[in-house]
Amino acid sequence: MESTGATRTLDRASFDRTVLSHRRGMLGTALRLTRSRDEAEDLVQEAVLRAWMFFDRFEQGTNARAWLNRILVNTFINGYRRRRREHDVLAEVQAGLAREAWLPDTHRAPGEGLGDEVLAALATLPPEFRDVLILVDRDETSYRDAARKLRCPIGTVMSRLHRARRALQARLADYARREGYVPALGAETLEAA
Repeated sequence: MESTGATRTLDRASFDRTVLSHRRGMLGTALRLTRSRDEAEDLVQEAVLRAWMFFDRFEQGTNARAWLNRILVNTFINGYRRRRREHDVLAEVQAGLAREAWLPDTHRAPGEGLGDEVLAALATLPPEFRDVLILVDRDETSYRDAARKLRCPIGTVMSRLHRARRALQARLADYARREGYVPALGAETLEAA
């Protein structure tokens, strides 16, 4: 690509020297964006690759540092948006799998699946409570692993689990007594309490 005036296009060797002279500054910017050395190095590598692919658009004599940093920031933003979309899709898939995992298995013997009352009670829970309940109670995931999977602190997992159990207990109390899972509270039980 030719240009007129005082600016001219770079050849590859000049461009490579220009990029290499700004790589350290790009790494500093990438570290501030990612807060991770490995991710910063990956980001710089991807930005340099993009710059190299479009080096014919850079004109010698213009601000190479600003041009490279714009590519770096755009690469970071695009990666963030892509990860966000992937996370949203993954969350939808996981929520769907979690709902299906609580559904009764038609191949099980009677009583092994969850009843309609339990499924209805689960459906009333907020998704963040339902997800932690499924991970910890059904899948027997540790609090630490559940926190990692849900991307929240362990204390949040414990709090959500407590609230989810309490909400299910309240919603299923009558059902549990009716089905004989919990003895009905009689006068003698109330007096003892």
